[in-house]
Parts: sequence; C-alpha cells; structure tokens
Amino acid sequence: MLDTKPKFQSFEDYLAYDDNSGKWYELFNGELVERPPESGINVQIAIFLVIQFSQFLDYRQIRGQGLELEVRGEPRNRYPDFTIIREEHINLLAKRNTIRLFMPPPLLVVEIVSPGELQRHRDYIAKRIQYEDCGIREYWIIDPEAQTILILELQGKTYVEVGEFSADNKIISPQFPSLDLSASQLFEIKS
Repeated sequence: MLDTKPKFQSFEDYLAYDDNSGKWYELFNGELVERPPESGINVQIAIFLVIQFSQFLDYRQIRGQGLELEVRGEPRNRYPDFTIIREEHINLLAKRNTIRLFMPPPLLVVEIVSPGELQRHRDYIAKRIQYEDCGIREYWIIDPEAQTILILELQGKTYVEVGEFSADNKIISPQFPSLDLSASQLFEIKS
C-alpha cells in the first residue's frame, strides 16, 4: 500500500485537515513536516517562564508550547516555546490555538535554541525574520548552550537588540518591566 501524504494548496486547507494523531506539523511547500518532541531542558525552561510570568499576568495570556503562529515564507507556521498573547486572543483561540496573520500579533514570543547548527540558524535568523514580518513586538532567543538570553524589540519594522543577558544580569523586558529574573536563575534549572 502506498503511503500518500496530503498536499495543501492553502493554509486554510491545512487548518481544515486533522489526522487525529495529536502531532504537530509545520507546513512546508504544501506538505506536512512532523515536529519532533522538544528536549527536556527546553520544556523545563518554558515551564519556568510560565511560572515567572504568571506572577503578574493573567494566566490565560500565557501559552507554553503548542501555540501555532501562521507566518509568511516557509514553513508557513511556527510553534514558539513560550508566548504571551493579547487579551483579545483568549476568545479567538478557544477553538484552535492558532494565531493567524490577520489577527493582531502576540506580545512576546520566546524560542529556546536546541543543539545543532541548523537549529541555531532557524532560531537566530529564519524565525527572527518571520516574527519581525508578523510585527511581534518582542522576541527572546534563549540559548541554553551559551547560557544567554538575547532580547529583541520591534522598532518600526525592524528588530533592535535590547541586550544579551547572561550570568547574574537582570533580564530587561521592554514590555514586562515587572519581570524580576536574572539569566542565571533561568539556567539554574538545568542542573
């Protein structure tokens, strides 16, 4: 029996598809590419961020892994490791946890870099370009290997570096000044 993979002509066709597997896919050139599970460290860091942000934000605005973003280019969708959504997204995402291009962008997107040169390029370059294009105001790149957090802020239509934080440097978030966290606290959970 031939294993035929579905081919999608549009993002709407992709959204209407459900193989009932519970798997996450990126849509690349009209075809589904299964996303592998995240590393344990990446999941731990994302959960730690959920706990930190829930101290001063409505928990319904905090999304860990599983939120899907429609983006331009290839692939046509991304699954950030951590996202802060707008209040108006809460009802919009009740049926499907997907932010479409016609919706307002999330407030913050965080990617936690997985080991490997391809993953570094994806998070530092490819996703940066796509998130910038979507108008996402703040983008963090957390690099467990280098133990750094790069924070970018959208100014006009371009990301500008707010800072790269490591060791005991307090993380400075332009949108979330209430966050009281240092880089070393974030990476302590790795031990």
